[in-house]
Amino acid sequence: MSETPDFVDAPFILPVEPVAPERVGNIDLYVPEDATGPSPAVIFVCGGPLPAELPWNRPRDWPVYRGYGSLLAAHGAVAAPLQLPLHEYADFPRAAEALAQAIETVRADPRVDADRIGIWFFCGGGPLISGWLREAPRWLRVLAATYPVLGSRPGKELLPEFEPARALAEAGDLPPIVLTTVGREDPLIAQTEARFVEVAEQRGVPIEVIDVPDGYHGFDFLEATEESRQAVLQALKSVLDALK
Repeated sequence: MSETPDFVDAPFILPVEPVAPERVGNIDLYVPEDATGPSPAVIFVCGGPLPAELPWNRPRDWPVYRGYGSLLAAHGAVAAPLQLPLHEYADFPRAAEALAQAIETVRADPRVDADRIGIWFFCGGGPLISGWLREAPRWLRVLAATYPVLGSRPGKELLPEFEPARALAEAGDLPPIVLTTVGREDPLIAQTEARFVEVAEQRGVPIEVIDVPDGYHGFDFLEATEESRQAVLQALKSVLDALK
């Protein structure tokens, strides 16, 4: 795995004017150029776990997350992709702490409206949604997840506190959830998503499921189709609407 996979350099599927991020420790900040006051912010949990020794384990530098960051900034929101210490399944507790600390750093930035925050999870970072389901602060306006892992799989068991469906079953009042799934997902990942949606529907939790029927895991940088582009734009719209 030391060689850089092709997907690392794959471009984001939407055309967007690049915005140069400000790097603050483990946070990249994409700030709207024409903001006249504090802007809402979206924190991006880029996935994993990825071994620390991999030279390409820098997801916030991948074109897909630079694309999302620039896209959010172009629509008036601060975007903050993170580099979390998530290298193996045992790292979820410390990654959760790092995520919480990063969010507070973002909220403290004077260019950010601390009361309008969203968190957007991708891929193997999905289990980190659990704590925010169990206890959603008032300032958390939306939770989004794109092709996320939302539960244990054979050989990849999560600690109970990082099982999203269990956390959802224990949740109180929640902000809207925007979930993007793909039709050609790994069946084991798809099962975790289906269970999560089932619990959400049982609880009456506000969840929007955006499905990409012909999409694969990583569709937003591997498949530049109209279907894929529309799915990203719909998720973006739903997240931004929740932050208004």
